[in-house]
Parts: sequence; C-alpha cells; structure tokens
Amino acid sequence: MGGVKSQGSLVFGLDIGTRSIVGTVGYKADDGFHVLAQEIKEHESRAMLDGQIHDIGKVGNTILEVKKNLESRLGKELCEVCIAAAGRVLRTVTVNVVEDFESEKEITDEDIYNLSMSGIEQAYTEFQAQNDTDMKFYCVGYTPVRYYLNGYQIGNLEGHKAKKISADLIATFLPDDVVDGLYKAVEHAGLHVANLTLEPIAAIQVAIPDKFRLLNLALVDVGAGTSDISITKDGSIIAYGMIPVAGDSLTDVIVQKCLVDFDMAEHIKRSLGTGEPEIEFTDIMGLPQKIKAAEITEAIAPYIDDMTAKVSDEIKRLNGDKPVSAVFVVGGGGMVPGYTEKLSESLGILKERVAIRGEDVMKEIIFEDKNAHKDSLMVTPIGICLSFYAQSNNFIFVTFNGERLKLYDNGHLSVSDAALQVAFPNEDLFPKRGKAITFSIGGKSRIVRGTEGESSQILINDEPADLYTQIHSGDIIEVKASTPGSDAAFKLGELPELRTPIKINVNGKIFEFPKKALVNGELQETFYEIKDGDDIKVNNFYTVEQITEFLDTPAAGDIKVNQTPAVLKTKVYEDFTLDYTIGGHSHKTSKNEKSADKKTEKNQKTHESAEAPAENTVEAVEPDHAVDSEQVQNSGGVSFADLPDDDGTAAEMKEKMAEMVGSEEDKSEEANTAGPDLTTTVNVNANGRMLTLTGKESYVYVDVFDKLNFDLKAGNGRKIITRLNGKNAQYLEPIKDGDVIEVRWEEK
Repeated sequence: MGGVKSQGSLVFGLDIGTRSIVGTVGYKADDGFHVLAQEIKEHESRAMLDGQIHDIGKVGNTILEVKKNLESRLGKELCEVCIAAAGRVLRTVTVNVVEDFESEKEITDEDIYNLSMSGIEQAYTEFQAQNDTDMKFYCVGYTPVRYYLNGYQIGNLEGHKAKKISADLIATFLPDDVVDGLYKAVEHAGLHVANLTLEPIAAIQVAIPDKFRLLNLALVDVGAGTSDISITKDGSIIAYGMIPVAGDSLTDVIVQKCLVDFDMAEHIKRSLGTGEPEIEFTDIMGLPQKIKAAEITEAIAPYIDDMTAKVSDEIKRLNGDKPVSAVFVVGGGGMVPGYTEKLSESLGILKERVAIRGEDVMKEIIFEDKNAHKDSLMVTPIGICLSFYAQSNNFIFVTFNGERLKLYDNGHLSVSDAALQVAFPNEDLFPKRGKAITFSIGGKSRIVRGTEGESSQILINDEPADLYTQIHSGDIIEVKASTPGSDAAFKLGELPELRTPIKINVNGKIFEFPKKALVNGELQETFYEIKDGDDIKVNNFYTVEQITEFLDTPAAGDIKVNQTPAVLKTKVYEDFTLDYTIGGHSHKTSKNEKSADKKTEKNQKTHESAEAPAENTVEAVEPDHAVDSEQVQNSGGVSFADLPDDDGTAAEMKEKMAEMVGSEEDKSEEANTAGPDLTTTVNVNANGRMLTLTGKESYVYVDVFDKLNFDLKAGNGRKIITRLNGKNAQYLEPIKDGDVIEVRWEEK
C-alpha cells in the first residue's frame, strides 16, 4: 500500500460526472501523489444532465457501488469523500482583501488562511449584492490570484515579516440546488463530504503545473454535460468559466442519425477514436447495422463547430477579449476527432497549441494500481484529491439537537453560530431567573427578583463545551436548555422600612414599637407574603389607643402628646412624648409597665432578627422626591401645641404636618437601611431604532434580541453579522447607553 500507515492518511476523491462516476483513492507524499485504486462506473440511466443530478437515489446507488468496490480492493472502510461540482450557472467574484497588524510580525500559514477566509466573506457579500435571481448560491471554491507583502507583490507570504498583507482572490459560486444534490447523493451512499471544490479548479491542479502558469494558458475540461474553463497568467489562475455544452450534445446527434438508444450512441462516438473506417452497432429495432466513421464525423461536425465556437468566445471573454497562447484539453468530450482542430481555428492560434492533456501531465502521479487509467479522463478525479490539500471546505454540516445544519464556514464557527442558525431561544442559552415581584411602597416601585436557574448544558460529541467552543464538520451538538430559578418570595417583615422600630417616650420612658404596614389599604402582619402589584404604605405612627393596647396599660384621665392635650385617636410619631394616667392613677412602675418592658424587650429581639440579611434583595426602581422637613417645621413658626384642637380641622393639620416630618425621617432611614438600586436603564440604537433595555443590572449584546424584531429563522446557512459601534461584536460583549448596534444576515 505504498507506506500508508492509517486510514486517516488516505484521500478519497469522487468525480460525479454526467455520464460516469470515477472514484480515486490515494495519498500525498514527498515524491508525489500515490494512486492506490481507481474505479469507474457509468450511470445506468441518464440520472444526470448538464452536471446537475436529476435522480439522487440512482446517482447515490452508483456512488455506493464505486465505494464498495474500492473498499473491497483496499481492505479499508471509506467514510469521507472529496467531490467537485460542475460549473453549471457558475458565478465568480474577484476581490482584494487586506489584513493589517498592530506591529510587524512573521507571517504564518494561519495568517494566510485567515486572509483567504476574509476574502471569501468579502466576495460572498459582494456577490449577494449583485445576485439578481431567486436562486441561493454557495461558495464552492476559491483561488488566490496573487499575494502582496506591505503593498508589493510576492509569490509566498509565509515566513516573511510584514505589517500588512493582502491578496487578490477569485471566489466561485454555484446554486444551492447543485450543491445540495451532490451532498444528498453522497450521503445516500453513506459518505460525508470532507471537501468540495469546482471541477476546473480540480483539473488545473494536474493539467497545468505551477511552472506553466506564468504563461497565458487555458484549460478546457470537456465532460458530458458541461465544458469548464480556467485561465492562467503571470503565475496565477486569473479566471474561471463554463458553457453548458459538451459531449452529450454530440451523442444526441448520433441517437437521431443511427436510430439507437443513448448508450449505443455513446459506443459509436467512442469508436470514432479507434481509427476504424466502419462502426458496427444494433439499432432500436434489434437489427445489426454498419456505418462509415466518416459519415458520423460529417454528421457531428456542425455541432463540434458550434461547441468550440462557444468555448472560444468564453475563453476570450475571460482573458480580456483576446485569445490565449495555448489550450490544454482534458475530459472525454474533448477526445472526439476534430475537436482540438476546430477550437484552434475559432481562437485563431496554431493547431499545435491546442492539445489533449493526459499521461504526459501525470509525471508526479505514482500509479500503484497497475490497471489505473492514465488518460485525460483521469485528470479531474486526481485533481479532486489534490484539491483536498490545497484548500479547505467552504461550508460544513453539523447536527444540532438532532437537526442537520449547513453552515457557511468562516474558519471560526462556534456553538453560538449553530444556535442562531436554528433559532434556538436566546433565553434557553442563559440562566433564567424565576418570576419577579413588583410592588410599590410609599409610591415608589420596588422589585424582588427570583433566584437564578442553572445555565444551559452543552455537549459536542458527548464532551462538555460552551457557547464559544469551535465546531467542525460532522460535530454532534447537544444543548439542554437552561432551567428557571425559583419565583421570588418576600415577606412584609423583610422590608427594610419595617426593620427599624418607632421610638416613643411614654410616661418618661423610651419604648420601641414595631412599624406596621397597610397592604392595599388593609393592615397586614409581618409574615404576609407580598404579591405582584401590591401597594404598601408603612405607618410611621401609632395612635394613643394602639400604644396603650400594646403596653397593656389602659389610659384614663388626661392624655398629652408633646405636652398638648390629645385623645385616643391622636397619632404619635417617632420621638414624640406621650403622657397619660394609667387606670385612673398617676404614673408609677407597675406590673403593667413591667409587662410593657418585656414587650419592648421582645420587640427589640424581633427587630434584631428582622435586621438579619434576607435571602431576597429589594431594589428601588423609581426615585422619589423627599419633603424638606425643616421647611415644614419652620413654615410660619407654627408648633403642634399652638394649633387649636376643638374641631377636626386642627387635628387634620397636626396629622398632615406630622406625616410630612415623619416622611422625611422615614426617607432618611430608608437611605440607611434599603439595599442599593441595582437596576439600570440603557438606551441603544439598534438597526436604526431606539430601544430601551430595563430590569437588569448590566446588559450584553445578545440582550438586544429580546427587544429587536429580528427573524432568527431566516439564516438558511448564512452568517449573522453583529456590529457594535462599527466594529465586530461578540454575543456576550457588554453594551452601554448610547451604543449603536447592527444585527443582520449576510445579504443575498
């Protein structure tokens, strides 16, 4: 086996032609490419036309036969294959791509690869802008025309030092249906595509070695359905083209001329190359017939004229409206007698400069399979194998949660790209919080957040990964959605406003009374579970009646608040003084007061317990404007004792002013006891629209998708463009107020 040590060193190339399928297996070594085995199988019916697969099942079955025969001869299983697409509806784009570095550095092969990938992306963007059809195209090959080092042309960048490198690059595109048909036929045979290239790119790998590319040459690969063309000049491949006319058009003429089926007509056409004056065949009536070879040549001559004229016109168009110096012809269709002579006439060059290339260009190909074909039919199949070493595939297939995806390969694909392609919910990738509770207290909104759930679990080929893990063709990606946390739960007694008791001087002694709160107008205990939408108002006072009940010391006789006569309904605020006669007797220490002391002690313990850290935090959402208590107290110099108390009006004025003074004290307490306001609001310009993001402490790029009306199901294999302030952005990159964000699919 020529020193092959493992299956991984083998390359399996498959030329899926209109008339036949050619499989080649070999490996590359220092002395050249070694061909270990070849297998040729013709289609049993016309399952392909003009390079386009029409019957995927039949083509897939033929591929399977070729695969099995090769496996039998090699004694190895073949799992991956390199293929080439014919140039039907071929489009090309030439771009100049530049890469600047921060400082001078030595250029590596990775730098060159990244430069090529950037060129492909640039070409794809330009092509989509020019695509005036409804067809979706894919890049199926690229060729660097020339490289530049700091602005000067150079043959090879690797190893040189530079601050800027650039390249002229040709990218080739084919319709999605051509590409998909090839992939499905190959998968039908149990194979995965390792590399996809274009047939003229593959053919030129063998037919025109690098040393000949300084000349202005053309390569014409004449197949059954298409004639693929490539042009070289100044050491590079400068253009690709195609015409949808080839050998089958001549076979169709013979079908009509001799009244035979297509396979018999193919036999007659190939017999022309043997030099025999007469050709024997059987017509559709089953009758044996003979015909002179000259008669067949005469019948197909006008069609050869037409075909070579079209090839000539395409060569001139690709070469700047002028003929090339010489033409190399490969493929079975170009072996028809008279083809090369007619092509030289159409181009206006010497007939000796249009020649069929076969064994003469395979000097660096080592055929270990002694029965291998060495004619022009084998140029493209071997070139397909060599293309595997020259370029990487331009898009990949992966499986995401059981769904097979086709992704445009920019060389840096990650799990997040696959997730976006299938429109995997953004909220299922990141930890989810349980439902929050929003309520108001004293007219100011508060939020209690739920707990955070577990992050999504990501596996690639059963190995742990994350959103930024790179993915490759054939990877099996499994993403288990993140789980929600517990819903918020918050008791009334956990509010910071209720943790600090009200201190009141009662009969010369300081007592602490727990604050109480009204929820939706009803007095609730501290163990009340706050609900979404609740309106809470904290009472910063006790009435005289409530104080006496709390202390279990009924009031009798005169009652004074701040030395002012009062009644049982009078409100008593923080640091007020309350004096009254207990049970009809002057104040003295009694068992009731001792009981009150115990209650105060109990209340102090409750207060200490309430000040312990709570599991949930309370966040302020909207600012409130505090009332200036000093202004209230000094407005007109009015004191509570100066106000009359003979009707309801004076009492209401006392209460109002007391509440205003108390509210400022409460706000001061709130500033000291309430947790910080952790929520922020960010305004960004996303795709020309102003969006407001609320409800989080901070924001990252991907949060914009929650507000932006962006269809994540419209990718169809395209890459998503994410820009932040004019630069490429990562999905978890922080954003701030005023940022300009752009999210779009690569344009068709």
